[in-house]
Amino acid sequence: MSNSDFGLIGLAVMGQNLVLNVESRGFKVSVYNRTTSVTDEFVAAHPDKNLVGSRTLEEFVQSLASPRKIMIMVKAGKPVDAVIESLIPLLAPGDIVIDGGNSLYTDTERRDKWLGDLGFRFVGTGVSGGEEGARKGPAIMPGGPASTWKVLKPIFEAIAAKAEGEPCVTHIGPGGAGHFVKMIHNGIEYGDMQLICEAYNIFKAAGFTAKELAKVFAEWNEGALESYLIQITAEIFKQTDPETGAPIVEMILDTAGQKGTGKWTIMSAVDNAVVISTINAAVEARILSSMKDKRVAASAQLEGPEPEIDIKKKKLVKKVHDALYASKIISYAQGLDLITTMSAEKNWDLDLSAIAAIWRGGCIIRARFLNRITEAYRADPKLGNLMLAPFFRDVLNESQQNWREIVAMATLNGIPVPAFSASLGYYDSYRSAVLPANLLQAQRDFFGAHTYERTDKPRGQMFHTDWPEVIG
Repeated sequence: MSNSDFGLIGLAVMGQNLVLNVESRGFKVSVYNRTTSVTDEFVAAHPDKNLVGSRTLEEFVQSLASPRKIMIMVKAGKPVDAVIESLIPLLAPGDIVIDGGNSLYTDTERRDKWLGDLGFRFVGTGVSGGEEGARKGPAIMPGGPASTWKVLKPIFEAIAAKAEGEPCVTHIGPGGAGHFVKMIHNGIEYGDMQLICEAYNIFKAAGFTAKELAKVFAEWNEGALESYLIQITAEIFKQTDPETGAPIVEMILDTAGQKGTGKWTIMSAVDNAVVISTINAAVEARILSSMKDKRVAASAQLEGPEPEIDIKKKKLVKKVHDALYASKIISYAQGLDLITTMSAEKNWDLDLSAIAAIWRGGCIIRARFLNRITEAYRADPKLGNLMLAPFFRDVLNESQQNWREIVAMATLNGIPVPAFSASLGYYDSYRSAVLPANLLQAQRDFFGAHTYERTDKPRGQMFHTDWPEVIG
């Protein structure tokens, strides 16, 4: 009997669906789960599939063809290290261990060195698309050495989603590049979701029903905003709660969860001095949402205006559409800027056009305008900021007035729009030839003699003023 082409450890929902995806492409797959009953039940449930269930790790490793290709799908952090430690005594030089979870990229870099020093190969791989994507075709972001990618390419290209006829997978770069790009993907996802929620909040204040909202988002999904998240939002508004008959969205408590990738994205941005204000606002919005009891108590004491949106619904839909589209561009621009900065810092030489191309299908942030992002970076690989690509520059210029009116209207009506506001603030700051940081530098020089540059002298020359003594 021939050995398996691929092995997977960790048969939770994502792991099971990835196994079925790999097997459906003509590969023989070995599976292992720490709880043996899970393995037995999974294999028994698919008697017609070319699966090999293993009750021990030794049996699992021995069932694989050389070089062994082992994918780990367990919770990020210590569980990944524990699985690797158990595997090491059983591996042969050249075997490949793939971490397909949402691991922090610095952990991936550590594991890459750890296994590399032992003669094995390690690949940190971002996988996006959730349960459905894992089964039908996810977006896959593998890092690691290029030589390892050549071994994995036939399997990964076979199981990945397809967009414009191209598989949504490419070799991202060395070391932790794959998991870093997946982390930024998730940060952009945070921004996308929060922006959609803010649009919903404005519509709700304006008296839109769930039925009307389903129609608005369905129509948006036929145009420039077409995306997976807009599509599922339209479907959410169609769903009725079987217990109460009310729209299901109105029965869901307004407290959001998060798994950590948004926080990691913010920490990386701070470390690299990159502004990701939209993503930051989205992460903070989730944190504030979790403070339900405090918000309820504060609502009885802190005053705000009674929302009164005096604008025809059709006109409001257009303005919110433009605000959402413009803000979405900013979220992607910020995420891609962070990728560019880290690529230079790590000498990863990341290809933004290739990254945008694989995000076009399978993943949670898949959207029509990723074709435009792909085109923008193919036309100009050194593009300084996505906002400056001709297509996006024109969209922002055309949308900025409606964008401002929506942010102003929401503010005057006491409707929180932190991500819309942060996006607009970034846009206005980035397009400003002069900012008030001259005063800031004067303050820093006053209290700390930090020096400053002058407008009438060459850049790089530093000056200091002997400021008067202030006795406070």
